[in-house]
Amino acid sequence: MNQALNLKRLLLFIVLGVLLIWVCLGSLSLGAADISPQAVLRIVFSGVAGEHGDVEHFVIWNIRLPRTVVAVIVGAALAASGAALQGMFRNPMADPALIGITAGGSLGAVAAMVFANVVSGGVMVGEFVRGGIGLWAVPLCAFVGAFVVTSLVYQLSKLSGRVTVAHMLLVGIAMNALCGALTGLLIVTANDQQLREITFWTLGGLGFVTSQQVPAVLVLVVLPLLGYVLCARGLNALMIGEGEAFSMGVNLEKLKWVIVLCSALSVGAAVAFCGGIGFIGLVAPHLVRLMIGGDHRFLLPGAALMGGLLLCGADMLARTLAAPAELPVGIVTAALGAPFFLFLLLRGTRV
Repeated sequence: MNQALNLKRLLLFIVLGVLLIWVCLGSLSLGAADISPQAVLRIVFSGVAGEHGDVEHFVIWNIRLPRTVVAVIVGAALAASGAALQGMFRNPMADPALIGITAGGSLGAVAAMVFANVVSGGVMVGEFVRGGIGLWAVPLCAFVGAFVVTSLVYQLSKLSGRVTVAHMLLVGIAMNALCGALTGLLIVTANDQQLREITFWTLGGLGFVTSQQVPAVLVLVVLPLLGYVLCARGLNALMIGEGEAFSMGVNLEKLKWVIVLCSALSVGAAVAFCGGIGFIGLVAPHLVRLMIGGDHRFLLPGAALMGGLLLCGADMLARTLAAPAELPVGIVTAALGAPFFLFLLLRGTRV
C-alpha cells in the first residue's frame, strides 16, 4: 500500500515537472510576437542577455523570461501557503486572504497609488511607478501593508499568551473588513487615472514586474517556501487535533508563528508585485490532495509545483487569448478556479 502510494507520488512529481517545463517553454514562445521553441532554447542557453538590435533576444530576456520566472515562483508561493494554512486551520477552504495578507497588501498598494501625486510632486501615478524610486513604491507599500496587517492579526489572536486558530480566523475576518473599508475610503478620493491604475492592480497581473525586481521576488518567496517544508511533520500532527499534536511534542506556538510568518513574507511579496491573484491558493492544494492524499511532506512541494504550473499556464492564456491585448491574469485564474469548485460541489466530492 505504502509502496504504491510512494510510486504514485513520485509519478505525480515527474508529471508536474515535465508539464511545468513544457508550459514555461510555451510561455516563452507564445505572445503578441511568436518565437519558435528552438529559437527560445537557443536564446536562453546562450547565456547572454541579448545583443542590441536583436528583437527576439530582447523580448525573451527582458520581458518573457522574468515574467515566466515570477509566474512560477508566485504560483508556488500562493499554492504552498494555501496548503499550509489549510493544514493549520484544518479547513479546506482556508487561503491567505483569511489572515489579512491580501487585504493588507491591497491597502498598502492603493495608498501608494493615491498618494503618489503628493510624493512625486504632481507626476501622474502611471509615470511615477515606472521610473526611479517609484519603481518600488507600490510593491514596497503593498508588502509592508500585508506584513503589518498579518502581524496584527497574529498578535490580536493571542488568548492567555497563546494563539488559537479559531480566534485567528475571527480576527482575520475583522481585519479584512477594516482594510476593505480603508481601501474603499482611499478609492473614493482617487482621480480617474488612479482609479484605472487601482483597477488593473487589484485584478492581478504579472506585467507589473520588471527584470530589476525579479531578485527581490525570488528572495522573499523562495526562502519562506523552505520554511513550509520544515513545518510538514507538525502540520501532519495538527490534522489530528491541537491537543493530540501537543501530546506528540509539537510546539504549536512556534509552528503557527512560522506558518504565519512564511505566509506573510511569500504571499505578501506575491501580492506586492503581482496584485490580487485568486484561486491558486485554493485550487492547487486540492488538486494535489485529491491525487496523493494529505501528507504535508508531499502535499506542500506538490502544491508548489502545481501552483507554479497553473499560474504560468494562466498567464500564457492571459497574454494570448486576446493578443495583442492582454487580460489580467486574476480574471483567468478566477474563470478557471470557480468552475472547478462548482464541479466538486455538484458531484459531492469532499474538498
